[in-house]
Amino acid sequence: MATAAAEARTQPVVIEESLAAKVVRLLAKAPVHLVLIFIGLLWLVPTLGLLFTSLLSPENLTEKGWWQVFAEPSLITFENYRNLVGNEGVVDALVTTAWITVGATILPIIVASLAGYAFAWLEFPGRDWAFLAVVALLLVPVQMALIPIFREYNRFGLYDTIPGLVLFHTAFALPFAIFLLRNFFAGIPKDLMEAARIDGASEIKIFARLILPLGLPAIASLGIFQVLFVWNDLLVGLVLAQDNQPIAPEIASQLRQFGANLEVIAPASFFSAIIPLAIFLAFQRYFVQGLLAGSVK
Repeated sequence: MATAAAEARTQPVVIEESLAAKVVRLLAKAPVHLVLIFIGLLWLVPTLGLLFTSLLSPENLTEKGWWQVFAEPSLITFENYRNLVGNEGVVDALVTTAWITVGATILPIIVASLAGYAFAWLEFPGRDWAFLAVVALLLVPVQMALIPIFREYNRFGLYDTIPGLVLFHTAFALPFAIFLLRNFFAGIPKDLMEAARIDGASEIKIFARLILPLGLPAIASLGIFQVLFVWNDLLVGLVLAQDNQPIAPEIASQLRQFGANLEVIAPASFFSAIIPLAIFLAFQRYFVQGLLAGSVK
């Protein structure tokens, strides 16, 4: 009896919130929620406008605008997307962009993960100076390297090739990637590393079985950043490619050549925008975890 009474005293008292209190709390937060919903809808207007533009024929779009879809939903047609599939230039550009994005995302993650682990946990001469040089490379703008890289690519036969574009994006992604992953890996408790070494784990095994699983949020965040940057790139594709251009330069090229070719440009633009958005939404949880990683000890 005494033991039961003692346990009852130590258990926390749970106070249930009344219905009136819940209503008051929701009403208090309602203005903030309404403002956030309004801002979200404003951000969605251009995307929805592009979607409805891609679903209307050029004649109907020119007459009244894309908002007529709400009054006459019967005007929606998928003929534009059939024209998109039949456009060889846009389809090839989408495939090229996919290959470049995959390569320019996986390669920096692999290299930056290894470098970040080395900078965080391995002792070697000049480590701090080397990391300082990596941080300094963050200040180098892409525009400054385009002409020198263009000359070197012509010399080595990398101009207008998918490997050349992958290597360029990888090179300019590495400083930020190494900086991000090194800081995240440095926040992993040292006791875990020492315990793994005591158990006889090699550095490769520690990296593969301990660092990579724990660093998944930061790696996923880096992957999302890189996908968004590479997929939406315009400048690098215009300068370093001609026949193997990604989707953004291809759309810009068709816009210059066929200014009224909306039945192809609109669906291509929407398809190009929705893919990175879908990837972001799919990995949003890891993205938020990666941004908040290390902010609270």
